[in-house]
Amino acid sequence: MLREMVPDDFDALCRTLQDAEAMYAYEGAFSDAEVRAWLDRQIARYRDDGIGLWAVELKETGEFIGQCGLTWQDFDGGRVMEVGYLFERAFWHNGYATEAARACRDHAFDVLGADEVFSIVRDTNEASLAVAHRNGMRQCGALVKHYRGVRMPHLVLSVTRVERDGVY
Repeated sequence: MLREMVPDDFDALCRTLQDAEAMYAYEGAFSDAEVRAWLDRQIARYRDDGIGLWAVELKETGEFIGQCGLTWQDFDGGRVMEVGYLFERAFWHNGYATEAARACRDHAFDVLGADEVFSIVRDTNEASLAVAHRNGMRQCGALVKHYRGVRMPHLVLSVTRVERDGVY
């Protein structure tokens, strides 16, 4: 299940964002202040953009296991809709990221009317690249982000509505 995050999700969000291994693509764990800023940014995105990273909960228990959603990102001189995802390590390799990413892709196409969606993934993040590929995406570019003083090459992947409809 996907839902908007709320301030009470802070502790659950810390389980992922303060796990150095889960956050290796971001150069390490976040502080409490960084987690709060992340959560506040998602809540602002819901208000300002109508999209953001949503809490992912297990259907059976309602347990918060990660986040997945849609955000606007800069790429190639414009703004693109990105499917992004981050999960607690305890829930890796169960198909949850792929299921949630596909739901977000389909929401972008079927509800929001997007023609193309993207995922921007650090080039060393093989697991996230695999999720993007399972979401029907193919590499369409590359960029370099600078975060925490580190130069981070990223691959840009995308899928169009036409490709999705032809593949699935």
